Amino acid sequence: MKRWLPHPVLSILLFIAWLLLSADFSLAHIVLAAILAWAIPYVCRSFLAGLPPVKSPWAALRLLFVVTYDIVVANVVVARLILGSPKKLRPLFVEMPITLTQPMSISLLASIITMTPGTVSAELTDDNRVLIIHALDCADPSALIAEIQNRYEKPLMEIFGC
Repeated sequence: MKRWLPHPVLSILLFIAWLLLSADFSLAHIVLAAILAWAIPYVCRSFLAGLPPVKSPWAALRLLFVVTYDIVVANVVVARLILGSPKKLRPLFVEMPITLTQPMSISLLASIITMTPGTVSAELTDDNRVLIIHALDCADPSALIAEIQNRYEKPLMEIFGC
């Protein structure tokens, strides 16, 4: 079964996502959704083989809500900063030590930081131990590091068990 349906949860999510995005529940779209839900994970199975297993789906769901909330709030904050007085901005590069070891979890952390307006993951050191982040407005680098570690890195450690 695993050979023909390598990622059943991903297939279910793709099936649901296709139907919701197309907003068409006709038989043709249901069949197309089923074909895509099977074909995409099947074709990508060698790429997806290295993914770490999710140890805590509930932590993943909580992180999804935290990241979504943070993106919305950061959009408002960045808009105020830019539209208000951009000369008062305090841009800064911050070196954040990371404890994550699995490449996918490090990549997810860097992606989350970049998706949140006002911060960008600029570089990962060669030893994968320090993530260099550019902050649009940062008065306290230690507070920024602590916030990222508590809001994103710790949940990722819980999700992937690393």
